[in-house]
Amino acid sequence: MSRLLHALLAFFALLLAARGAGAALTVVATTTDLAALTKAVGGDKVKVTALALYTQDPHWVDARPHLALELARADLLVLNGAELEVGWLPTLLTGSRNGNIQKGARGQLDASTLVTLLEVPTTKVDRSMGDIHPNGNPHYTRDPRAAEKVAVGIAKRLAELDPANSAAYLEQTKRFLAELRQARAGWEKRLAGGRGAAIVAYHRSLVYLGDWLGLRIVEHVEPRPGIPPNPRHVAHVIDVARENKVKAIVQESWFPASTSKLLAAKCGARAIQFAGAPDFAKGESYVVWMNGVVQRLAEAL
Repeated sequence: MSRLLHALLAFFALLLAARGAGAALTVVATTTDLAALTKAVGGDKVKVTALALYTQDPHWVDARPHLALELARADLLVLNGAELEVGWLPTLLTGSRNGNIQKGARGQLDASTLVTLLEVPTTKVDRSMGDIHPNGNPHYTRDPRAAEKVAVGIAKRLAELDPANSAAYLEQTKRFLAELRQARAGWEKRLAGGRGAAIVAYHRSLVYLGDWLGLRIVEHVEPRPGIPPNPRHVAHVIDVARENKVKAIVQESWFPASTSKLLAAKCGARAIQFAGAPDFAKGESYVVWMNGVVQRLAEAL
């Protein structure tokens, strides 16, 4: 049994004797991947909604009034953190007038604090560098090893807020960890032959995916994060891709695909798109979503 599961068992043991009862917790996640992880460990003891649609780049979500209303009703807010939602979430939090989910309250969980972030800048960051996050790269859920840590952290917070259902959260978490680890072993075996392969990513959102699978991201379609590609940069990427024998140009489906397709045609690679997050509204789980990501990669590597 892993150290993570041992720690989880010990944590829940402290809560099993706690008393109290109530309705299902209302949880709001900023993104659908976090919503899917929350539902996986919360089961029928939680009601989960996501603020961003699975088709939306979570950097850019409209802070509409109905989203503030969702937050007003929340017992727990699970956010991605690392400033992924910095352009829209603060406005919604203010509008919600829900003191229980504000920063520092037990009803707010910043999931980025549960993982080790990559690409943490070592120098001062400014807007001329593009969409650089000063706390590190926020796209950690592309790595199922990080997703496991996030799921355990969410389960712990659910149990703290709802100790009467601690046993249920423990069982749900154990089932999910078993499912995720079995799936991960299959994904790693399926893509083992692609370790060391060179790819081009559209945005700096695949660093965790690359770290997990041993993929070399040799260049990005965007010249700087969040900045659309220009002809000069496209020519540069073609040269880099040819030099490194790039097999795939990889991107989430919420980014425009035309430049990636052009690059693929020019350097003999395949242009691959995958959904950037699970379709949580239709019940898609984290494991099913990641299986789709692996499927798309397997077609090219």
